Amino acid sequence: MGRKRLRDLGIRLGTLPPGRLNAITDVEGVRVGYSTIVRDSPNVVRTGVTAVWPRPNIWEEYVFAGYHFLNGNGEMTGTIWIEEQGMIGMPVCITNTHSVGIVRDALCRYAVRNGKPAAWHLPIVAETWDGYLSDAESFPVTKEHAFEALDAATGGPIAEGNVGGGTGMIAHEFKGGTGTASRVAETQAGRYTVGALVQANYGHRSLFRVDGVPVGAAIDNSVVPTIREFFPPRPEGSIIVILATDAPLIPIQCQRLAQRAGIGIAWVGGFGADSSGDIFLAFATGNTVRQTDNIATVRTVSNESMTPLFLAAAEATQEAILNAMCQAETMTGFEGHVCHELPHDRLVAAMKKAGRL
Repeated sequence: MGRKRLRDLGIRLGTLPPGRLNAITDVEGVRVGYSTIVRDSPNVVRTGVTAVWPRPNIWEEYVFAGYHFLNGNGEMTGTIWIEEQGMIGMPVCITNTHSVGIVRDALCRYAVRNGKPAAWHLPIVAETWDGYLSDAESFPVTKEHAFEALDAATGGPIAEGNVGGGTGMIAHEFKGGTGTASRVAETQAGRYTVGALVQANYGHRSLFRVDGVPVGAAIDNSVVPTIREFFPPRPEGSIIVILATDAPLIPIQCQRLAQRAGIGIAWVGGFGADSSGDIFLAFATGNTVRQTDNIATVRTVSNESMTPLFLAAAEATQEAILNAMCQAETMTGFEGHVCHELPHDRLVAAMKKAGRL
């Protein structure tokens, strides 16, 4: 049997209900695709590319967006243009640190290959570092891998754990990677969904919490070996969070929504260490701005209606991280390094002991 998600283990977090799939793809039109690279020759590689499509015809029907960073030791290309115009007009990709450039260029090539209408492109590509488990300096990602992730994108249930850009990632000294979750929020303006997709590659085990329970402290090095012989004993690493919502938000509201991803990270035990790249992007599909529009009609929820959406973003981010860790499997990689999976039995035992099941 495969690994289970957090809720499949009987662990429920937060106060808001998840969407039908408990995934970013609960936001209608959002699709996710992966290219996963696992090989041992000629180099040991554990990496990949994740592609997120905000909507099927994103090339012509833009969505409003905003970004935020908790700590900026990382990269997300295209953010200056997001800050300037407040919109996204192409898919978003996540990969490893050394492959940002090739994936960014691949997105331009993909747009040109498919005859997309914009005369120029400023792609959004984010990263986290997978050099413990993957030979990052062999530069394994190619434009074909980016094309594969873009072409493979689908709605519905999506894979988690050791997939796509999250293949070689580590979270709280356990195997990390790609995770997703969603929440449905009742606001004064109506019912809306907020979905999160994370690439989790950060955190110290001693700070790892699940619903406030110090699970990391309960699973010490004598139970599951850590990676501390390689990393200094401080919470380093990075996390990328992509938030999607069907609420009609304007760019500054998307930026405000993106900020709340940091709360979900904090609940799990992250705080934005100096060496961490904690970068968040939020987009809203509730408005459409077409390339051909000289005047666009825009709706927006009131600022007072944002509070439930803020909570939804925090809760979805929290559970997406934990789904990444619950779904990820033990991996042996570069130079024989091993990163162990979060043991479900120990997680459940810790939660039962705390009276949370």
